[in-house]
Amino acid sequence: MTLPTTATAPPQAAVRNFSAVLVANRGEIACRVIRTLKEMGIRSVAVYSDADKDARHVALADTAVAIGGTAPSESYLKIDAIIDACRRSGAEAVHPGYGFLSENVEFAKALDAAGITFIGPGIGAIEVMGDKIRSKNHVMAYDVPCVPGIAKPGLTDQELIAAAPEVGFPLLIKPSAGGGGKGMHVVERAEDLASTLVTARRVAASAFGDDTLFLERLIRAPRHIEVQVLADNHGNVIHLGERECSLQRRHQKVIEEAPSALFESLPDGAAQRARIGEAACNAARSVNYSGAGTVEFLVSDEHPDEFFFMEMNTRLQVEHPVTEMVTGIDLVAWQVRIAAGEVLTVAQSDVVLDGHAVEARVYAEVPERNFMPSMGRIVALAEQGAADATVSGQQRTHANVRIDSAMRDNLQITGDYDPMLAKVISWGVDRAAALDTLDAALGRYTLLGVDTNVEYLRLLINDPDVRAGHLDTGLIERKLPAMEFRHAGPRELIAAGLTLWLERTGPALAGDAWRKPDSWRVSGRGAWTITLGVPGGGLATVSITEADGTVTATVDDGAGAAARVKVLDRTADTIVVEFDDGPATFAVGVAGDAVHLGNDGWSCRLEVLDRTERLRRLLAGIQREEGQADPEVRSPMPGTVVSVSVADGDTVDEGQALLSVEAMKMEHQLLASVSGTVRLTSKPGDLVKADQVLATIHVAAPEDTAGKNTDKEIQP
Repeated sequence: MTLPTTATAPPQAAVRNFSAVLVANRGEIACRVIRTLKEMGIRSVAVYSDADKDARHVALADTAVAIGGTAPSESYLKIDAIIDACRRSGAEAVHPGYGFLSENVEFAKALDAAGITFIGPGIGAIEVMGDKIRSKNHVMAYDVPCVPGIAKPGLTDQELIAAAPEVGFPLLIKPSAGGGGKGMHVVERAEDLASTLVTARRVAASAFGDDTLFLERLIRAPRHIEVQVLADNHGNVIHLGERECSLQRRHQKVIEEAPSALFESLPDGAAQRARIGEAACNAARSVNYSGAGTVEFLVSDEHPDEFFFMEMNTRLQVEHPVTEMVTGIDLVAWQVRIAAGEVLTVAQSDVVLDGHAVEARVYAEVPERNFMPSMGRIVALAEQGAADATVSGQQRTHANVRIDSAMRDNLQITGDYDPMLAKVISWGVDRAAALDTLDAALGRYTLLGVDTNVEYLRLLINDPDVRAGHLDTGLIERKLPAMEFRHAGPRELIAAGLTLWLERTGPALAGDAWRKPDSWRVSGRGAWTITLGVPGGGLATVSITEADGTVTATVDDGAGAAARVKVLDRTADTIVVEFDDGPATFAVGVAGDAVHLGNDGWSCRLEVLDRTERLRRLLAGIQREEGQADPEVRSPMPGTVVSVSVADGDTVDEGQALLSVEAMKMEHQLLASVSGTVRLTSKPGDLVKADQVLATIHVAAPEDTAGKNTDKEIQP
């Protein structure tokens, strides 16, 4: 079927060679684009905020231009600053990466007016597909099936509430602007809709500058499958197969793979791939699309022949590497070549999917604490070890493992930007081999100083349902409560204690008995002890003694454990300890008042406690009965108070929402741990620190019955 277009085809411009391209982004995507620009012999120009002056993408680029303050609104979202950076650096084109200005039509218009090439689609395509309401109504006219819902511009909360019964519950509130799953809210019951709409509008306005919302029926247990398209300015449009992105948390993708496990399992999988691929190409043709883009669909697991259009992302996707791994096509290189006016020389028949690829996103977060964002300074980093991971029989011309990262030693991870740190991508001859390779790579990935989700990623990709390809967008939420996370035990505490012992009693202090903190005395050395704070508020004391070359370590963590150990090796970033049952290697890093260690993808931070803090924690444990809730409501992370739902002095119930804190582009609601009278110590707009008390709940004391006799008789 040949479809008409809604835009006039752009004139075919002569091919032009770019001498310099500015990358209007940061983080791993900026590094990835710069890498391809270098391979193409094009000078790369980076831009950076005040917070990113020491960032990796700045160091990688040939030229770097400062564009403003830390906040995105003061730097990466400032259109005038980007255009000025182009003029100052001589950049003739801009690659927007993803996020920030990548789908901002005003940015594309401003570049066009300035005579600077936008490496992306035309303005018309961005206008149609960048608005979820408009794009949904648009593709429906081209026989592309869409999820039932209501999508009209300018709908008020009252109009959305009135339309909700016809849409049906459960439903999904979605912002018309933006992408990446941000700002989407599930509503199970009609009585929850009004309050959720208030939150959804606030989040949409803050994240995208547009609070327009629409509603869709929530499809239970759907699969999220997207199609990569590539189109030039000469009428050629192809698709590069599909990606399975069903493993999501709060509509944010965590694991992506190509091709789809669902299509691979179907007898007519190739035919289904062709059908959904052609639908994606038709959507692209309808707006004269140019460059790389992605059309996203919901696919029924029970009826895989049915698919529903969700949206078209008019940019490069975070998960584009898995497509590159199975097709061998560099999407960024083609984006640049197409923007320069070249003809797409890859035909649909040339696209062959070779093997299987899986991508895992490494986030700065604590999965065990409901994926709370994490911040800090990197004290140890070893990404190359992950890239070197191989699985038997997996040799190929290109690398089996690819790391897209912006990490570097001593980098400070703040709450100003998205929490994604890096991506680990694996290839295998089939899906099982690709997952095995990814598991091995994650086990060798080392990043200390900031909590990450690497341990969680390994647990997830080894889940039986994931391994079997039984995927849907709700799987992560169902599986998380049953996951068993590793905690610091005696072996880990001993390794941390030995690290500190060697550092504090090492060669620099040799020969000076008065300066050695090892309990030396005339009658012989006593035990060297250190108290460590473990995640969750507990503490443990590690005691180390050395006699005749034998080291004995004792851990007092409430259970007690002792071991004869031997330090086999200690480098700047690792320690190898010989236990009774064999050696164990840990990555380690000491920074300030903490020691960080990890292995096999697991890591933790152990605080080094002084006497005052040790006593405070001991007293707190004694004064609070076991299982008693803490009446102090603390911020789980540094951030900004964005809303307060109660007034000072209100009576609140246990579990009631009190206030919300925003960090790393995510809003976190804090709840009352007990019932009582709330006293607030914060207000909207306040910048707060991690563990800062934001409210205190005063529990009503039991009625005073002193002096009252409630017995019928007084016993002698």
